[in-house]
Formats: sequence, C-alpha cells, structure tokens
Amino acid sequence: MTDTHDETDTRPDGGESAGDSNGSPRRSVSIPDSIELPRLLDFYDLQDADHTRIHEFYDRLREGSLSTTQCEDCGATHFPPRVVCPECTSDDVEYVSLPHEGTLYAFSTVRGSGPLGMTDDVPFVTGVVDLDGVDVRLSARIDGAEYDDLSIGDPVELEVVDIDGPTDQHRVFYRFRPRGETA
Repeated sequence: MTDTHDETDTRPDGGESAGDSNGSPRRSVSIPDSIELPRLLDFYDLQDADHTRIHEFYDRLREGSLSTTQCEDCGATHFPPRVVCPECTSDDVEYVSLPHEGTLYAFSTVRGSGPLGMTDDVPFVTGVVDLDGVDVRLSARIDGAEYDDLSIGDPVELEVVDIDGPTDQHRVFYRFRPRGETA
C-alpha cells in the first residue's frame, strides 16, 4: 500500500514546513513582538483607599516616609503593614514611622529575566535589608550598585521611586541604595 499523504504544509510566509515523523503536516504560528502588560499582572498595587486598606502606607511613602503598622494591644510591629495583628488578631493597629537607613543582610542579582514590566532592567540587584534600630527586615531592590560592589553589612538608605505604569494613579514604591549614593 502506498501512502499518498503530502508531508508539507504552507507557512504563513509562503514557505513550506515538513511534516513530523508520523507524516502529519505541521503549520507555523506567529507570536507578537511585544505584549502589553495586563493590569492583573502589574507588579505594583493600586494605592488609593478604593483599592487597598493599607493606602496610608502609600500616602506616607509618597511623602517620603517609610512606615508600617504596630499593634496597640500587644505592641507587635510587622512589615508589610497589616490591618489585623497576626500575633493577637486585634484590628487596633496604628501607623508608625520606620528608619530610612539599614544594613544589607543578603543580596542577589536578577540576571535571566525579571518580572513582567521589569524585563528591560536586568540585570539588577535585589536584597534583604535590616532596618536600623527596629526589628524589621524587608526585601527591596538595591539601586546604584552592581553585585560585585556590595557586601553583606553594607549601609543602605531608602529611595522612594515614582511608578510610571498603566494606570492614571500616582504610584510610588521603595528601594534602597548604598548610603551616600545619589540618583
């Protein structure tokens, strides 16, 4: 018995593609050159009272102050800010200011690919910062230095950055940079 099945298929560019090892025809598909960042995958929160219960954190950050919440009942301080204390489940929390300086506890470089919206930024340094004088350790991007320029224990300071993104809100976020460096 003779197989008369054609093992080629026409590609969108007019060329032909061969069939697979079973003789089935294949076709080519195209993918877009760029993909618009979907709002659902936007790394940064919407920061107003309509969208988050921790909007005061962002309001304070917009004014240049790093803050978090502290429980009025048990005194626990947690970062990121909470609307309910995870220690005693009280909702009696208030915002308190945090130091703008700390030391680098750990760090790494994002080299391969960054999160959506940050792929053009690679490579960049990300780290864990121990804030001075409080029991708060947070993760943040470290700007103004390459991986090889940093060491554990290096002093760093807060940097507030404006987020230019797919919303009409004025959004901000925090980063750190080696102490004494300017943008």
